[in-house]
Amino acid sequence: MTPWPERVVATPAAQALIADLRREHGELLFYQSHGCCAGSAPMCFAVHELKLNADDRRLGVVCEVPVYASLAQCDYLAGLQMTLDVAPGNSGSFALEDGSGQHFVAQFRLWTDDEVARLAPITPAPLA
Repeated sequence: MTPWPERVVATPAAQALIADLRREHGELLFYQSHGCCAGSAPMCFAVHELKLNADDRRLGVVCEVPVYASLAQCDYLAGLQMTLDVAPGNSGSFALEDGSGQHFVAQFRLWTDDEVARLAPITPAPLA
């Protein structure tokens, strides 16, 4: 059987920034914010900096870092593959990468019919 397609993947640039942040801050997580005006954005936190709740779901894992979003956001994201990437400049947010001169961005693409048939379910976030 063909393995499940990954719901979240990362570019080499994003993988490098994740590795830098892990060295500096330890265990990490991403949260795909709902955003406003400029849209939603992936935000990186040390695991102790963000408390997940019962409506949060795990979309996937990149570089051993879980990626979460709210249940409402997951309804939208279920039909898309997310690619984490980086862009130049600070985001002005309170995410860990702010101040590094780059920030995480998300790019999305629709699943193919073949991929949809093989997708793993989106799972609830573990609550502490």
